[in-house]
Amino acid sequence: MSDQDQNDYLRTSNGDFRLTADVTALMLKGAGYAAIFCLVLGLAYAVLIGISNVLPEDSKFAPDPTPTSMMIIDADGTRTLI
Repeated sequence: MSDQDQNDYLRTSNGDFRLTADVTALMLKGAGYAAIFCLVLGLAYAVLIGISNVLPEDSKFAPDPTPTSMMIIDADGTRTLI
C-alpha cells in the first residue's frame, strides 16, 4: 500500500467520489433554495400579521364595504341583499 493510499481519509482516489460529491452539492443547493423560499414565505406572513396589528380594532368587525356583491336580482326585478 502506498503512502498516498494510507493518507486518503476522504477516499478521493476512486471514481465514485466525484459523483457522490456532485450529487451531495446539488442536494445541498436545493435545500438552500427551499430554505430561502420558506424564509420568504415566513417573512411575508409576518408582514401581513404586522399590518393587521396596526389596523384599528373596529375595522376588523365592520360590515362588508361592498354590500352589492351579495345582491340577488330576482326574475321580477326585485333586489335582495343577503
